[in-house]
Amino acid sequence: MFKDLVFYGFSIVLIAAALGVITARNPVHAALLLVLAFFTAAGIWVLLKAEFLAISLVLVYVGAVMVLFLFVVMMLDVNLDKLREGFWKNSWLGMTVGVAMLLEMAFLLMSPAFSAPEPANPASAQPGYSNIKELGRLIYTEYAFPFELAALILLVAIVAAIALTLRGRKDAKSQDPSRQVRVKARDRLRIVQMPAVPRDGAPDKQGEPK
Repeated sequence: MFKDLVFYGFSIVLIAAALGVITARNPVHAALLLVLAFFTAAGIWVLLKAEFLAISLVLVYVGAVMVLFLFVVMMLDVNLDKLREGFWKNSWLGMTVGVAMLLEMAFLLMSPAFSAPEPANPASAQPGYSNIKELGRLIYTEYAFPFELAALILLVAIVAAIALTLRGRKDAKSQDPSRQVRVKARDRLRIVQMPAVPRDGAPDKQGEPK
């Protein structure tokens, strides 16, 4: 009973924080609400006896990713008015995707896989059981191909993000190593011939000879 109350409490906080992320007007507040959502999700994973995933979520997402998000949001001059343009114009698409995701989750929760009875002697109740060891065994044995496929997809996403955002600045000065290698001596030094001016007849600042 206590676990059920804790689960529903974490779930309510998680849903409220997730709604706050997409409805908050201030991006800093949205990032902080996302941190709260990550913490509550980690709490739910602890209830499911997945301590390693909970700690990984807190260390990786809250400790690294969200700190980076906060640095970017607070250091850049984000034009909020420009970001809000077209929000209601595309709201129908967001609502459609949200309803589709809710239907998929309801279909999965009502499937027989989620209503199966728990085993009398679960593996987690055995002495010396380690969920970290079991997670590693499953990832590198039964789910090795999906794990490598997910890593490949993330690598492609990283390369695509760099390719889309990397732009050469026209006002920035940079060196071209190929031009530096091909340079000749005559390209480095230019001799300019100027007529000699006598010392006594050198013009002063007003243009009159001394």
